[in-house]
Amino acid sequence: MPIVLVTRPEQAGIELCQQLNQLGVATVYHPLIDIIPGSDLADLSEALQACDLVIAVSQHAVEQSHHYLQTHQHSWPATCHYVAIGQKTAQCLSKVTGQAVNYPLISDSEHLLALEEFQSMTQARVLILRGNGGRELIYDTLTHRGAKVSYKEVYQRVERPFDAQACLSEWQNAQVDTMIVTSSQQLTYFVSQFGSQLSQWITQLRLLVPSDRTAHEARLMGFNDVIATGSASNSALVAALQP
Repeated sequence: MPIVLVTRPEQAGIELCQQLNQLGVATVYHPLIDIIPGSDLADLSEALQACDLVIAVSQHAVEQSHHYLQTHQHSWPATCHYVAIGQKTAQCLSKVTGQAVNYPLISDSEHLLALEEFQSMTQARVLILRGNGGRELIYDTLTHRGAKVSYKEVYQRVERPFDAQACLSEWQNAQVDTMIVTSSQQLTYFVSQFGSQLSQWITQLRLLVPSDRTAHEARLMGFNDVIATGSASNSALVAALQP
């Protein structure tokens, strides 16, 4: 059985370790980022009321937005159409809004943009709930299709510093042979912490990532054994590690 380095942050990372452990898969937990409230929450309610379609790019976007709205006695509007980047985010968004939420079967920007509701976008007012950066392809494509698109940075990803040399020794001693990374930003940050000699061991790990785009970036960084799971959900990541 593999020994897996799990870098997913927050409660979802802890739950991923627990699910793998229950299957007899040993894990080492090392989150790479922390999630904090974003800089654009102050007028979130007004922005939601003024749009036709809301896109949530992650569960963090939904959770931080909902916490802010609840704290300030605001609610999700029933007049919007809601779309999420993946199934778990859609379930989370549907729960807090009480509305049906559409999502692509493959959790990436390209498949989201292929959904029927995004084909005729002239003058549609679209709000993207995201972290600090990312999902520019959605913005650019929908703008090109005639939509009026805006972002709300509802959460921030803050990179956690760590001692690469000490961690590498720990992971080698634990015989880690597999790693899970759930975003391109985290992967880029992770690789940046290792010099060329240290990175030789890292790039020999089997790497699980959620999308083909991140897999392509990983191969350009030098990773040889990369698996794109098609989704960032814990269930998809666990399924990819089962015999």
